[in-house]
Amino acid sequence: MAASAQSNTSILPDYKVAFLKSCLSANVLTFGTYTLKSGRQSPYFFNAGSFHTSALLSAISTAYANTIVSFLASHPSVPKPDVIFGPAYKGIPLACCTLLELNRLDAATWSSVSYSFNRKEAKDHGEGGGIVGAGLKGKNVLVIDDVITAGTAMRETIRLVAKEGGRVVGFTVALDRMEKMPGPREKEDGVDDGEPRMSAMGQIRDEFGVPTASIVTLDDLIAVLRSKGDGGDLERLEDYRGRYHASD
Repeated sequence: MAASAQSNTSILPDYKVAFLKSCLSANVLTFGTYTLKSGRQSPYFFNAGSFHTSALLSAISTAYANTIVSFLASHPSVPKPDVIFGPAYKGIPLACCTLLELNRLDAATWSSVSYSFNRKEAKDHGEGGGIVGAGLKGKNVLVIDDVITAGTAMRETIRLVAKEGGRVVGFTVALDRMEKMPGPREKEDGVDDGEPRMSAMGQIRDEFGVPTASIVTLDDLIAVLRSKGDGGDLERLEDYRGRYHASD
């Protein structure tokens, strides 16, 4: 049994396992019953705002940086970004600390890359505008965010970057929930119609042609819980995945 449990996580890179263990130990990932924006009842919740200590910031920036390096290596057609962009508000510290870690890993590649983020309300004095940090005009932009559920914020960011004259070349999130978008009936009365649908990230890839990556997925989380022998939470997550798994 122990050997089988170990094999579930042995295929995951060390940084993924370390990231998930940090999330679990610091209650960044919690289990219970949570109502999502869609109205769906989820057995788990991820709160990137809980990465507020230096140790946890180090853990998440290391994981993001390794994910970005792996993403670019596996997508040779994606240009190296000129800017790491963090949408306000949670994306702001994520973009900054990730760029620092990328520079630590490979200064020759990343020392000239900038960070940028948006203001929720445009500033009408001083330097003005709605962007803080590097300008986006003519730049290849890699966006960092925490979790994508409905994809609304992701679409807004793509349009914002385009309005500023930049081009989003990729999206990186901490957790891919891998769940399908809710159908019309589910939005009205909370009942899933059982029809296959794409995830929000899948829709973004299909709609805008923007490749996406995540530090971890729901499958990764289930693998780590299985290795820990966490039966109750594991069973609930597997049931949830079976019901809402996306078609992409």
